[in-house]
Amino acid sequence: MGHLLLLRSLTMLLLVVPVCLFSFSFPCIVAQSDTKTSARALDALLQDYAYSAFVRPRTGIVYNGYVPSNLTGMKIAAMRLRSGSLRTRGVKIYKEFGIPIGVTESPYVERLVLVYQNLGNWSKTYYPLPGYTYLSPVLGLLAYDASNLTATNLLELKIRASGDPLSITFQDMMSAPAGSVAKCVWFDLHGLTHFSNATSGNTCSTTEQGHFSIVVESVAPGPSPSPRREKKKSNSKVWIIVVPVLVGLALLVLLAFLVLWLHKYKQGHDQLGEQTGTAA
Repeated sequence: MGHLLLLRSLTMLLLVVPVCLFSFSFPCIVAQSDTKTSARALDALLQDYAYSAFVRPRTGIVYNGYVPSNLTGMKIAAMRLRSGSLRTRGVKIYKEFGIPIGVTESPYVERLVLVYQNLGNWSKTYYPLPGYTYLSPVLGLLAYDASNLTATNLLELKIRASGDPLSITFQDMMSAPAGSVAKCVWFDLHGLTHFSNATSGNTCSTTEQGHFSIVVESVAPGPSPSPRREKKKSNSKVWIIVVPVLVGLALLVLLAFLVLWLHKYKQGHDQLGEQTGTAA
C-alpha cells in the first residue's frame, strides 16, 4: 500500500511540475490573455445594451444607450445605416468619428449598425498600456449586422476605408506634459496594439474599426543602450525562460525513472512473495 501511495504521489508531481514551471516562466502571456478576453466580453455586452436603444429606429439617427450600473462612466450609442449609403455618402460626424465615402463592410450585409463606445474611467481597466499615460478615454467603433436588432453576441463585421481614412477627433482630452509627444494608439480586435502620430494634437486616423485613444510615454526615454548591453539584456531574458524549462525537463526525467524503478521494484516484490507462498 505504501508503494502504491508513493507511486501516485510521483505521478501527481509529473503533472504539477510542468504547470508550475509554465506559470512561473510565462505570467505575462496569461495576464494579456485575460485582458483580451475581458475586453472582448465587454464588446459583446455593450453591443447588447446599444441595440436596446433601438425602440423605433430610423436610419442614420444616433441613439444613445445606457450601460448597467456597475459600468457607470461608460457611454454607448448606436446608429443603423444602409450598406450602400455608408459606402457612397459616409457619415460626416458620428460622435468623435468622421466616416468618409468609400467605407465597406465584410461580409456584405444590407443594413449594419455602428456601435460607439466611450470607456471613460474604465479605459485603463480594459486596455492597460504599461509605460504610457492616457490623455483621453478609449473610444470604440464596431460594426454589426442590423438584420436582427434583438440579437446578442453578434460577431463584428470588418469595415475598411478604401479611400480616405476614418478620423477620430478627441474632445475630452488632457494636455500633453511639456516635452512629451502625444501618440495615437489603436487596439485592433485581435488584441494587438498599434501606435501612430497624432495630427492637430487631438486627431487620429484609421482605416479599420477597433478602439482608439491618445497617450504619452509615462517616463521620458533615456539614452539608447549600447548594442553590447542590449545583447546582454536579451540573453538574460532568454536564460530566464530557458533555465526553468531545462530544470523542469530534468525533474521530469528523474521522476519518470523513479516511477519506473518503483513499478519494477513492486513487481519483483510481488513475485518474490508469490514464490515464498508457493514454497511454503
